[in-house]
Amino acid sequence: MRIIQIIDSLEPGGAERMAVHYANALAARIEFSGLVVTRKEGALDSQIDAKVSYLYLNKKKTVDFKALSTLRNYVIQHNVTVVHAHSTSFFLAFLLKLSMPSLKLIWHDHYGTRTNESVWDNLILIFCSKFFSCVFVVNHHLESWGNKNLLTKKIYSIPNFATFENNVLKETFLQGQDEKRIVCLANLKDPKNHLIILKVFAKMKLNELGWTVHLIGKDYQDSYSMILKNFIYKNNLEEFIFIYDSKNDIKHILSQATIGVLASTAEGFPVTLLEYGLAQLPVISTNAGYCPLIIKDNFSGLLFNPLNSSELELQLQKMISMESLRNSFALHLQALVLANYSKKKVVNVLIHHYKTVCD
Repeated sequence: MRIIQIIDSLEPGGAERMAVHYANALAARIEFSGLVVTRKEGALDSQIDAKVSYLYLNKKKTVDFKALSTLRNYVIQHNVTVVHAHSTSFFLAFLLKLSMPSLKLIWHDHYGTRTNESVWDNLILIFCSKFFSCVFVVNHHLESWGNKNLLTKKIYSIPNFATFENNVLKETFLQGQDEKRIVCLANLKDPKNHLIILKVFAKMKLNELGWTVHLIGKDYQDSYSMILKNFIYKNNLEEFIFIYDSKNDIKHILSQATIGVLASTAEGFPVTLLEYGLAQLPVISTNAGYCPLIIKDNFSGLLFNPLNSSELELQLQKMISMESLRNSFALHLQALVLANYSKKKVVNVLIHHYKTVCD
């Protein structure tokens, strides 16, 4: 098989990480594995395996004929047979399919909040889906939405997987005291809901007990980011809440953390929770999307309603006050991730579906 992944950006995010992970993993399993980035390069470019063929299109507009021509020539040059388009990159892949009808086109939906959207919000996607050979989704809610709304008959739910690259330079050193660091690994944007973490931290006065919060993720320097920074400033928490922007050395960062938190109001299948598990970190997680299937309440972590700060306060108090509980959760979550969401297991499923599409 000769397959390329297409993604719009290499700024760290769930879909972006999975596109890189798939390209890297497939490079050792199939004849040809490529990664095409359409609009913007970013921090993840350093994680692309040397065996992966890489193309950056520098696409400037929705219909960019120069980018489309470059992509088409690349596909012809490398005899690509399957195009695996992630998230919003589906439209360029659709245009490519129109010019090369024999290509097998797969679309991968990572967008957890799509289930709350109407058909009108997705008219272009629904039209394009007539040309998809199949659709991959990251949870069963998206599978149900796809079966109801998309014009393709083959829709498969495939879990994400996480992996840490061992050759990443250790360059991020978290401030604060050891054994008292709370980490949230999520880009600073809706629906990641960082503010609830900050509000609960301030209300519980955890800074007075030596605890700190560390936000790891892309800072878009927008109104969302400004709200967080204003809250930190107004509550005199600059020495206890830290914003680090995007980072590559996630394994190193998580090795310094005590508790991992995810507070999103909507999620597809968060790679963050898998990374917390690989790092053997105790977790407090939103109950949105696929999260309850990874974080089994009071077994592999603690869950809370992301719209209820009292629930987060209760779970955070429980986690902070009981070290033995943290250790138990961390071990159970790591075992669950290794057993169910390993790279080998997920890539085997992926290749099986590729073969189904190609037959």
